Amino acid sequence: MGLADLIAALMFLGVIAYAVFGGADFGVGVWDLTAGNDTDGAPLRQQIDRSIGPVWEANHVWLIYILVFLWSAFPQAFSSIMTTLFIPWLLVGLGIVLRGGAFAFRKFSTSLAEARMHGIVFAASSIITPFFLGMIAGAIASGRVPLTDATGQDGSGSDIAVWSSWLGPTSWVGGALAVLTCAFLAGTFLAADAQRYGDARLAATVGRRVLIVGVITGGVAMAAAVTLELDARSLASGLHGRGLPLILLSALAGGLSLWDLRAGNFARARVSSVLAVATIVIGWGVGQYPDVLVDHATIDEVIGARSTQIGLVIVFGLAAVTAVPALVWLYVLVNGRRWARPDTA
Repeated sequence: MGLADLIAALMFLGVIAYAVFGGADFGVGVWDLTAGNDTDGAPLRQQIDRSIGPVWEANHVWLIYILVFLWSAFPQAFSSIMTTLFIPWLLVGLGIVLRGGAFAFRKFSTSLAEARMHGIVFAASSIITPFFLGMIAGAIASGRVPLTDATGQDGSGSDIAVWSSWLGPTSWVGGALAVLTCAFLAGTFLAADAQRYGDARLAATVGRRVLIVGVITGGVAMAAAVTLELDARSLASGLHGRGLPLILLSALAGGLSLWDLRAGNFARARVSSVLAVATIVIGWGVGQYPDVLVDHATIDEVIGARSTQIGLVIVFGLAAVTAVPALVWLYVLVNGRRWARPDTA
């Protein structure tokens, strides 16, 4: 593995972390939206606040990490992705801002109507954001994002396709799968947290619903496999080869998580659901390698200056001994027994 490959791998670590931690964060929006009325939905919404309150803002660190690495290490690819897909990126940014504001303001609402309004905005933006992130991933995976120059034209001199680039079949399936995957992850986390907090009834209720979401997610994942065969053949080819063991491992972990949900073993279901999501994301990266922009640019073709690569490795090493331990300690505290005491909820 060369230095350029190492840089790409370090960047993709952020993609995996954001898919897991950010996905579990965004997915609570589905559960908040479908929790029920003000009385019936109160226990679940309170659990959502307890579960994501300490970590929801911290999870955006991974998105910042990805974008900084992409911008610094692969500047032309970054420019191409942001220029071609500026519409879905705009919607992603809008969703993140609205979600954060609504989640914070709901706690300080002066009326029930105001709290409801903030709750709707929070839930809707929690769905919109991963949906368009999934569409962006689908656009790249299907080869619809060309390598552009400073004037916004691809190698043939054609203007970029600001609409068709992210409205293909793979993008739509990717958006739907992203929302469902986030909901599945968040549901397993909420069920496990409710069980840890001693609310067996809420844990069982959420667990039953998550089981249904998991089955639907599996069905959409199979539809996505068919879509890739027809619309993203280069990626599909990579998934048939070196990415296949990871895809099979993801399917196995997903099946195990459904079994654990059915058995009421929510703590283990959370672990297996994380494994299922992480391996499918890694499988995507392995299947797409060595392309940064599928069918248009490889890692070696768009890697930046060697001095920048060395600098990024140094920065990663510094972050590994400063920021990462702090995040790990935060997750340990939130998931510890002391945090789950009723008097600290």
